[in-house]
Amino acid sequence: MIVMDDSGAEPRVLMGRRNPNLVFMPGLYVFPGGRIEPGDRRMNVAGALHDVVEMRLMSRVQRPSPGRARALALAAIRETFEETGLLIGSRDYGAPESAPEGAWSAYAAHGCYPELDRLHLIARAITPPRRARRFDTAFFAVGVEAVVDTVEGMTGPDRELVDLVWLPLSKAASIDMPGITRTIIIELQARIAAGMSPMLPVPVYRDHRGAWRRDLL
Repeated sequence: MIVMDDSGAEPRVLMGRRNPNLVFMPGLYVFPGGRIEPGDRRMNVAGALHDVVEMRLMSRVQRPSPGRARALALAAIRETFEETGLLIGSRDYGAPESAPEGAWSAYAAHGCYPELDRLHLIARAITPPRRARRFDTAFFAVGVEAVVDTVEGMTGPDRELVDLVWLPLSKAASIDMPGITRTIIIELQARIAAGMSPMLPVPVYRDHRGAWRRDLL
């Protein structure tokens, strides 16, 4: 999830530094995120994904379904809450009557419903089957105005992200981060310049013989 703040002279994005003790990408700056968990398929929402976003999340996957597309978006919101403490959603509808156990129960306890219609799909990135660590990642973006509250203490020396920084887009790509993250920042800049419409084509990156190949959805 890319959380954006465009209230100043230049848009800023929220990034977190991964714990240097982690095996995977230690010490690098990343956007909050992770994998789908079972509860992501059951959490209630306020506002569905835009039809075009849903369609592009279902494109070029082995078992496409609206449920999986929805779960991808919910996973991004949940992981952002778990890793940064930011609650992305709405309090206009009161607290959910029920929520899956674990992180979603903690999220719902703050009186929030996740809102999927506020998410922009920026890009997808897919690694080849032979890799030991594989991912088919959807990069979403949301404005900071969608953050209704922040829970403190979710980052620190014993957490996945040790600290958080708000970086101007012009400087974000210059810090120590994975190559694909730097590429996504460039895509975000281009999408902002083009108006952030959901109708804009979405790039999908595939690792082909050690290099990223870009196609459009």
